[in-house]
Amino acid sequence: MKRLVLAILVVLGLWFLVDPLRQYYFPENAEPRAVTARGDLAADEQNTIDIFRNNSPSVVYVTSIALRRGFFSMNAVEIPQGTGSGFIWDNQGRIVTNYHVISDANRVQVTMADNSTWKATLVGAAPDKDIAVLQIEAPRHQLRPIAVGRSKDLQVGQKVFAIGNPFGLDQTITSGIISALNREITAVTGRVIRGAIQTDAAINPGNSGGPLLDSAGRLIGINTSIYSPSGAYAGIGFAVAVDIVNEIVPQLIKHGRIIQPGLGVTLVDERVAKNMGIEGALILRVETDSPAEAAGLRPTTQYRGEVVLGDIIIAVGGVKVQSYEDLRVEIEKFSVGSEIILTILRESKLFDVPLKLTAIN
Repeated sequence: MKRLVLAILVVLGLWFLVDPLRQYYFPENAEPRAVTARGDLAADEQNTIDIFRNNSPSVVYVTSIALRRGFFSMNAVEIPQGTGSGFIWDNQGRIVTNYHVISDANRVQVTMADNSTWKATLVGAAPDKDIAVLQIEAPRHQLRPIAVGRSKDLQVGQKVFAIGNPFGLDQTITSGIISALNREITAVTGRVIRGAIQTDAAINPGNSGGPLLDSAGRLIGINTSIYSPSGAYAGIGFAVAVDIVNEIVPQLIKHGRIIQPGLGVTLVDERVAKNMGIEGALILRVETDSPAEAAGLRPTTQYRGEVVLGDIIIAVGGVKVQSYEDLRVEIEKFSVGSEIILTILRESKLFDVPLKLTAIN
């Protein structure tokens, strides 16, 4: 009996001790805090919102799928190989992306902002420029082509925005500035892409192929690569300039490839020429009925067992070329049918030779 009375007293004591604390920590009149009025968004915030709202319907999610055979079966199975981004080019259902996003795919599918998914076919590709054009059969009312700007008058310090699907997270926007212009990046073919835009806007795996936009919401580049030891964002990203894109995409739509200007010659392997101490581009063969033949360019030949060097191209339009890459870059500044002046070295003498560029495969 004494124990029962003692227990009751202990419980009552605890109750009187705990009850005030309970009311303090768990008050019955607790209510949500009053919301502080925010006021209007800052002008740059509203601009970012508008850019995303207006352009995200133009951005797509590109999935490349490869066929692989199972370990214990001869049956081929489809597996996702990689993902990237792209954007709607026109109301005919053409999608622009990076070539490296779809280069090894057996099948490609495109998911639009409304989550509809479409089978894509390859229209054309320019691997040296890391650009590809796909075709989907979506109805026209679902297609919102992106607004196209220009890159030749961009300035370092301009604000830019990247929209894409980093790490498979769709419809993501990041912002930054143009950090530098006229950078050089390397395509999957090993060729150099000149005139690239460097930005500090966050670009991660999956952003490749997506648009880089200016503060007016216009396309100024295709996000294509990052500089990062870890493979993730490190503050340096690159985009292929839109002026290059706007020149190449119509060719890919029309021909499936770039119609490149050329001389109508075959050049000696660059390593061989360098081993011979030659600076410039040494001509090995001159094609029949080519502009080079019409201009009288000489190939490398053999005479009585000795090699007779052909013409060495050392300048195009007055611009010195010291390598085959230099020659390619200078010729690409012109179009098929353009007349150029080659400076050649022949038997220790310099000659200026006029020549009309031809189309090459």
